[in-house]
Amino acid sequence: MSDASRIEAELAVIGAGAAGLYVSLCAAAAGASVALISATTLAQTASYWAQGGLAAALGPQDCAALHQADTERAGRGLVRPSAAAVLCAEAPDRVHDLERLGVNFDTDRAGRLSLGLEGGHSLRRVVHSGGSATGRRVVRQLSALAAQQPLITVLEQARANALLIADDRRVVGLACEDGRTVRARAVVICAGGAAALWSRTTNPPGSLGSGMLLAHSAGARLADLEFMQFHPTAVIGVPGREGFLVTEAIRGEGAHLLDADGERFVDELAPRDEVSAAIHDLLERTGAASVSLDMRSVDPTLFPNVVDALSEAGIDVSTQLIPVAPAAHFMMGGITTDLHARSTLAGLYAVGESAATGLHGANRLASNSLSECFVFGARAASAALSDPAGAAVPAPAAVTLTNTVTQETRTALWLHAGLRRDRTGLETLLDDPYPLARMVAACALARRESRGAHLRSDFEHADPQLDGMHTIVSSDGQINFERWD
Repeated sequence: MSDASRIEAELAVIGAGAAGLYVSLCAAAAGASVALISATTLAQTASYWAQGGLAAALGPQDCAALHQADTERAGRGLVRPSAAAVLCAEAPDRVHDLERLGVNFDTDRAGRLSLGLEGGHSLRRVVHSGGSATGRRVVRQLSALAAQQPLITVLEQARANALLIADDRRVVGLACEDGRTVRARAVVICAGGAAALWSRTTNPPGSLGSGMLLAHSAGARLADLEFMQFHPTAVIGVPGREGFLVTEAIRGEGAHLLDADGERFVDELAPRDEVSAAIHDLLERTGAASVSLDMRSVDPTLFPNVVDALSEAGIDVSTQLIPVAPAAHFMMGGITTDLHARSTLAGLYAVGESAATGLHGANRLASNSLSECFVFGARAASAALSDPAGAAVPAPAAVTLTNTVTQETRTALWLHAGLRRDRTGLETLLDDPYPLARMVAACALARRESRGAHLRSDFEHADPQLDGMHTIVSSDGQINFERWD
C-alpha cells in the first residue's frame, strides 16, 4: 500500500451533510485534523435539499421546557427525555454559532430572527435561511468553510466500506472502496438515513442506510428501525417532480389540505404521523391518488424554491392546487448512541439521521432534525477528541457494503412496511436480499402495536407496556426491547 493511500487524522467523518460538516468544523476549531469522507461533491448531499429549518426556543414567550414538551408530545411516548432536554437547551446556542460561521437566517424588518410555525409546535420557533432553501444555504456555507480549512482533508467521491478495528475492539479508522485508508482517533458516521429504500420517497437515491450497515457489520447495535416518518405533502403525479417535498412551513403560513370536494379534512398543523395517516386513510377510502394542497393565500416570496420548482413543472401555486400524498422521508432509528453521540463500539460515533439518540421517539417533531445535527455534532466532536489515540491494526479484511438496492426491494418496503403494515406483509420482507430491509421488518414485527409512524392494522392501538421501550438490533441480528431514560 502506497503512502498516498494512507491518511492520518485525529478524526474521520463519514458524510458531508449538515452533521458531518459541522462535526468537522468543530473538531478543526479545536485544533484537530479531520478526514471528511463524502460520497458526492461537497454541497450536493441530502442536507442540501432540506427545506425545513432549525427548531430552537428563541422567541420571547418560548423556552427549552416548552420545546421539550412539544418534542415529547409528538414522539408518542417514546422520546428519550434526556436527549430532548439536551436538544432543547442547546439548540439556541447552535443557531447563534451558525450565525457566527456566516449563515444568514431570515429576519423581520426590525432585524430579529423570523420564527416559523410548523406541525406539532405550540409556538413559532423554526428559523430558516432563504425560506425553504435552508438546507441549501446552510450546507453551501459550511462546505465553503470546510474547503478553506487547512486542517480538514476532504475525500470527495469516496465511500467507506469497512471500519478498522483494533484488538481491543476500538474503532481506529476506516477503509474506502478505492483502497485508501484513514487512521484516526475516532470515526463519526454522519451518512444520513434510509428513506430511499422505499419506492416513494422525498430523499435522494443514495439514502440507503449505508452508514447504519457499516456500523452494524462492525458490531454496533441499531435501534428503532421500524419508525420511518412519512412526510404528508410530497408531490405526486407531476412529471419531473415526483416526491418533491412541499415544506411543512407552508402549512404554517396558512396553506390547507383539501379533499376531492374541496373540503378540509385534517388539522394541517397536527404532528406529521397524524396528518400522513389522515391523508393515507382518505386515499384508501376514495381510491384517489392524491389530495390537494392549497397555498393560493400564502405569500410566494417566502418559499421561492418551492414556487420555482413547481412553476417549472407547470403548476402556478397562486392559482392552482398542488397534488400531494405521503412519502418516506426520515428514519427515526439508526445507530444506537448516548447523549455524546457514542455508539456501542468504542471509538465509533454517529450524528444526525444515521443515529438513534431517542430524541425523535416514534414521530419526529418538525425541524428538530437539523437542530439535532448541530447540537449532537458539537457534542460528538468534543467527546471523540477525548478518545485515546488508536492502536496499530493490520490491513482491514475485505467488507462489501453494496449500495445497490433493487426496485423490487423498494417496492416491497413501500407495500409491506409502508404507512400501514401487518404481520403477513412484514414477514415477506424477512427474506429480502438487502440486509437493512430485513432488519426494518424484524423490528416492525417485534413491535406489536401502533405508535407514531409505526401503524399496524393487526395491532391498532399503542401498548402501554411499550412506553419508553426502544427496539434494539444486536450485532448478531437479535431483536429485543430496552428502556432508555
